[in-house]
Amino acid sequence: MNTSVLRAPAEQTYADELARLAAADDRPRPTGWRLSPRAVRAFVVGDDELGVSRKYYGDDALVERCVVTLMSNRGLLLVGEPGTAKSMLSELFAAAISGDSTTTIQGSSGTTTDQITYSWNYALLLDRGPSREALVPGPLFRALADGALCRFEEVTRVTPEIADVLIGVLSDKVLHVPELDGDAAHVFAAPGFNLVATANLRDRGVHEMSSALKRRFNFETVRPIADRRLEVRLVREQTDALLRDAQVATRMDTDVVDLLVTAFSDLRTGTTAEGTVVEKPTAVMSAAEAVAVGYAATLDAHYLGDQQVTGRHVARQLIGTVLKDEPSDGTKLRHYVDVVIKDRARSAQQWRAFYDARSELNR
Repeated sequence: MNTSVLRAPAEQTYADELARLAAADDRPRPTGWRLSPRAVRAFVVGDDELGVSRKYYGDDALVERCVVTLMSNRGLLLVGEPGTAKSMLSELFAAAISGDSTTTIQGSSGTTTDQITYSWNYALLLDRGPSREALVPGPLFRALADGALCRFEEVTRVTPEIADVLIGVLSDKVLHVPELDGDAAHVFAAPGFNLVATANLRDRGVHEMSSALKRRFNFETVRPIADRRLEVRLVREQTDALLRDAQVATRMDTDVVDLLVTAFSDLRTGTTAEGTVVEKPTAVMSAAEAVAVGYAATLDAHYLGDQQVTGRHVARQLIGTVLKDEPSDGTKLRHYVDVVIKDRARSAQQWRAFYDARSELNR
């Protein structure tokens, strides 16, 4: 694992797990795949016998459907609310199937065709003219040639010109290079090539995704975690992993993790376990955001406090998560604190610490 970077790609972070899976993998695998479909599934959802950790806390059947799609002649499009692990899933699939999750395109309204297909080394182009040596391959070009998965983040944000390129590649499995002649003018997909894309349901992009492009994908909706126990486990494990990487020894106690997950669940669903209805903020209240709040709260306690994480630290960091989209969300959060947290604070120490931080809501 590369420890000199803030975040290594999945194939480096989980290199030992991938090696164990490969060594024990005696099942048939599609041409171009490094692991069998069963081993890919195990990499994502875990395998206790081989010491492979669970990385996706959600619907295991969704993972299986995704693996099947990636074996087919259609691309995979993961859609859902922000923070539901769409990008993480695409990275894990690419790491397990192709051994490289860095062949990635970040979609935006400014993405151009040469950024995803190919561009030119203009010094060589002027010296020798159009040639394979002067061509600079982009992510889609490399994935086609190598028979690998290409990740496309926020595919719905790109222009129609980009969408047309994707339609052609997903339909014919070939990329045309009209500047070259002969065999070099065509890049045919090697076995193992496919496209795994993500799309945010809250940001449908500048241009509507065409029906022609939609037909080239199988859609899978990645939903928020419905199982509270899984969400608690996810928040704890992911927060602890971030703290280990930061070499921070402080950890959240169980009651603080429970408070954090409960607060996020209340605000995400608009209903508390006691049956109280609260207004949902506009901000995303996903498990990924809960991990970020837990991590920040622990850093707050470690560096600026007495290294004991309390509900107060969670409240301080939750404010910054909720108050990022709409000014009215501040009113919703204050109402939640005054109605729900105030009642819980009467009988639970950590909720009392949370309630004591309410003065910071007026910032």
